Amino acid sequence: MTTSEKVSDTVCPACNWSTSKQRYCSYSSHVKLFYGAGNRGVWSLDSNVFLEERPNKPPKIEVQNIEFLKQHTTIPIPSVIREWTDDSDWYFILINCLNGQTIEEAWPTLSQPQKEHIADQVAEYIQQLRQFQSPIMQSIDGGPLYSNWLFLNDEDKPYGSLDSDKQLHIALMQALKESASAICTPYTFTHGDLNCQNVLVKDGELAGILDWESVGYFPVWWEYAATSIGFSAEDAEWKALLRMRLTGYKEGREFWRDLYAFSRYPNLNERDQALVDRLLGAE
Repeated sequence: MTTSEKVSDTVCPACNWSTSKQRYCSYSSHVKLFYGAGNRGVWSLDSNVFLEERPNKPPKIEVQNIEFLKQHTTIPIPSVIREWTDDSDWYFILINCLNGQTIEEAWPTLSQPQKEHIADQVAEYIQQLRQFQSPIMQSIDGGPLYSNWLFLNDEDKPYGSLDSDKQLHIALMQALKESASAICTPYTFTHGDLNCQNVLVKDGELAGILDWESVGYFPVWWEYAATSIGFSAEDAEWKALLRMRLTGYKEGREFWRDLYAFSRYPNLNERDQALVDRLLGAE
């Protein structure tokens, strides 16, 4: 083979299949990488069966969360087929989910009334979560919580359980402990990541809600405040629609936005700088 005929032997980082192997094989996989974030991925095995793969470390309570919600709510969520850990210490969950597209995929084809209708449906189901409350900030099994967006830290770092607003505020950011802080109780069962990749739709209707691994008893305002996090233009638009339909906690949202602004120091915009000036002035 001449140099001009040589083909770069590129290896796919998701499936480990190389260009040279593909040249001598007519096989085309129907297993697709549905979603990836950090060091975990979700594979679509067919129209409604998914395989979640991630390192074998906490949080590992998604199955427990799903079983609890299936028993106590009518939220359309996946059913667990099996969970296991392999010899290389990777954790897998095989789930059966309702057929549908993510909001992200369907967004360009949805009419404005359909978008608003789906937001109404999600908000109604999320209201069912809010009946479950706890005097302590904790996961469903009494263990710690994991949320890199709330705590603005490593997503693998556990927090809690925390049994008071004061403990929570200190855990969030020492620099804000003297500022006016939102009341966080009652700690309320919260999804916390209703982004447009975690919501499935079909024919203009809600088909399912995914990603229940980090659910727990969070500040009463966190579900509302978390809609401030937009990963794309479509996600921001979706969350703005959803936020209008959730129970409003303006003080909690503003407290978290202040926390987030302070965490970006010294890269501050006008709002961020006003916060720093206020904190320095308070001293």
